[in-house]
Amino acid sequence: MELGLNGATTLKADLATDIAVAGRAGFDFVEIWAAKLLGYLERGGVPALRRDLKRAGVKAATLNSVERVTFNDPSGHIRMQEDFRRFCRVAEAVGCETVIVVPSPRPKGVSLTAIERESVRVLRELSGIARPHGVRLAYEFLGFADCTVNTLAQCAAIVDRVARPNVGLVLDTFHFFAGGSRLDSIRQVDPRKIFMVHINDVERAPRRKMHDALRLFPGKGIIPLPGILRMLKAIGYAGKVSVEIFRPQYWDRPPLQVAREARATALASLRGAGLS
Repeated sequence: MELGLNGATTLKADLATDIAVAGRAGFDFVEIWAAKLLGYLERGGVPALRRDLKRAGVKAATLNSVERVTFNDPSGHIRMQEDFRRFCRVAEAVGCETVIVVPSPRPKGVSLTAIERESVRVLRELSGIARPHGVRLAYEFLGFADCTVNTLAQCAAIVDRVARPNVGLVLDTFHFFAGGSRLDSIRQVDPRKIFMVHINDVERAPRRKMHDALRLFPGKGIIPLPGILRMLKAIGYAGKVSVEIFRPQYWDRPPLQVAREARATALASLRGAGLS
């Protein structure tokens, strides 16, 4: 199993720093944060990105992310497509296999049936855009009440209905817990459709009041990580795991220190579940 560092965990660092500290901390890959990528490309371009990855000895596993991909007006939909196409071109150029896409907040009065229909339509469209580049897309549910797709079961059902080989999902342990996903819902997911697992933890708080800034290093909070990880092992998941934490207090620390603690705590959780 490969372990990676998501650029959100070191949000104040630039992409070159993310890549360097990921390599020094012993990670196998990085998840490239979208805003950092855009600034990086303006300065150095794709050749510099390939060089930095090679020098650090890490791979780029995902570009994270194209957000609000559903329920856009016509002009917003075109902009979203343009962003996705650009990410696919970059991903192909640097050997990055996956672009993460995120559903939109829930419009007032929209039914679950309409959410599924819109998600399937958009994901099939993006699948067609990604295919010539050899790129996959991973749909990431967000465990917030106002998100259109907020549980693993709902997300997996959508991905199943899309029925495209290059479309899968992201399981983020924070969103899994905050959104009230059930452990047994993992059993219903084809492990080949889980393109990334984001591992993290969270402070004690009512689930519906949880937000990203409450995230913690794995094993430092109240998420039942052992149960989630053991269930992933039970279904045969042996894919990539990445540490994604949006904690301002961590952003103010030296990035290498954060990367090293992120890796150590994630490894401890994975080993405890027999997944490392």
